[in-house]
Order: sequence, then C-alpha cells, then structure tokens
Amino acid sequence: MSEHHEELRVFLHLAGTLNFGRTSLDCHLSPATLTRTVQRLEVRAGARLFDRGPRGVALTAEGQRFRQYAARALDLWHEYRAGHADPVELTGTLGVFATVTACQTLLPELLAPFRAAHPQVRIDLRTGDAATALARLDEGEVDIAVAGVPVRVPDPLASRTLARTPVVFVTARDRPDPELTGPFVLPRRGLVREAAQRWFRAHARTVHISAEPDGHEALLALVALGCGTGVVPRLVLDHSVVRDALTVVPVDPEPESLTIGLCVRRADLRRPLVSALWSGTAPDG
Repeated sequence: MSEHHEELRVFLHLAGTLNFGRTSLDCHLSPATLTRTVQRLEVRAGARLFDRGPRGVALTAEGQRFRQYAARALDLWHEYRAGHADPVELTGTLGVFATVTACQTLLPELLAPFRAAHPQVRIDLRTGDAATALARLDEGEVDIAVAGVPVRVPDPLASRTLARTPVVFVTARDRPDPELTGPFVLPRRGLVREAAQRWFRAHARTVHISAEPDGHEALLALVALGCGTGVVPRLVLDHSVVRDALTVVPVDPEPESLTIGLCVRRADLRRPLVSALWSGTAPDG
C-alpha cells in the first residue's frame, strides 16, 4: 500500500474512533506523527477535517466529505489490486484481531498456509477483549477478526466457523462453590456474559457480582485469587496458565456453547489479502 493510501487508512481509523490516543496506539504511530499526518491531509484537502474542543474530537463538514472520498479511494485501490495481472505476489499489511487464547490455539493453523503462500504479506496482529472484536472489525481497525460469533451476525459482516467450545462455571480449587452461591466474576460484556445471564434467569438465581474484568484471561486470574466463581469458554480455561489452581463447577444443563469464527467485512471479500485468507479456510460444517 502506498504512503498516500496508508494515510487515508489512518484518517478513516481516526474518523471512526474520534480519539487521537487510540488511533495512535492502534496504528502504531506516535502522537506527533499522527498529528502531522492529519495536517498533511488537511493541507491537501484545503480545509480543516477535525475539530478539537472541550467535548472531544469531531469531524467537520469537510471531514465528513473527505471520509467518503477516502473510503471510496481505498475501495478503488483494492479493486485495482484485485485485478492485477499477477495476484500471486501479494504484498501489504493484513490487520488481524484475536484474543490471547485464539493466538495460541487457532491462529497457527489458520495463518500458516497463508504465510507459506504469501510470505511478503505483513501480519499486523492485535489482541484484546473478545467482546470488542466485531466492533473493531466493523469500524475498520482490522481486516480480520477471530471472535465469538452471535446467532445473528450483523449484515455488513461474514463469518466462518473455526471452533465451538462449551461455556463453563469455574472456581478456585481451595474455594469450592458446588451450589453456585457466588459471588460471581463475569466478563464486563460480550457473548459469554450474555450466556451467563440467560442461564441465571432460567434458573432463577440471585447473582452477586464481585468483579467485571475485560477479557477472559483476566477473569480467570481473579477467580484463581478467590474473588468468586467465573464463567468462561472451556477453550480459554484449558489453555490458561492458572488452570491448575481452578476447578470446573458441573451444572446441568451448561450455559450455551460459544461459536468462534473467522469474521470479515463482506465488502472486503473482494480485497486480495482478505480473499486469500478467506478462500484458504474450510467452509462451515
């Protein structure tokens, strides 16, 4: 991707977050470099694209127009690259989001064939809270997300199943909770949180929540410290460094299982990098 197209990508990220700090971190740019990038684009556009005020950052009217231009310009670039006479030698950067557990368990098998076929492609791998994966994808922060898939996938996105895992109750070995009296450590948000809440409602449980961390790995650390009984995907528990300090609390029935999928924006399936990874994975089934 040329320097100009990279600047447009950074602009679109900032237009989506309206947060210079977050864009600086996610795009691996220093705050000064990000500011200079915006200034160069404003000089070329001949107008101010962002307003910074007491209430935060906002797009100007010209910024809204420039956002439409930038999105279309990148689409045209990707369409051009898709029709290149020699599509085998793919280059550029593929932004991938996955949790720490997914990086350890699913990404090696997913990315190994892609890396072998396209060694010139740079993988920009980002990790974080599973509950934010689809939002990051939808906002254009990454090209691919390995994430929990809801029953109804948002229309702009497409998914392909990579794994299914039970969701289990887990507590510290020295703090058994066979009657599930709590207190409970639940994810702050996301599909596992929703599955736990449905289970509690179905069993008429009164829930006292002691902690609501971001991320399943952080949740298990708190459970191991004795902060309460947690709810996590079994896949995360099996690969946790604190698993020997934990024990599963059996329940019947278990909370709903979690589907983990490879997720992309449908509009990006025509992009060479995304299409190459997508076509190299087996269909659902």
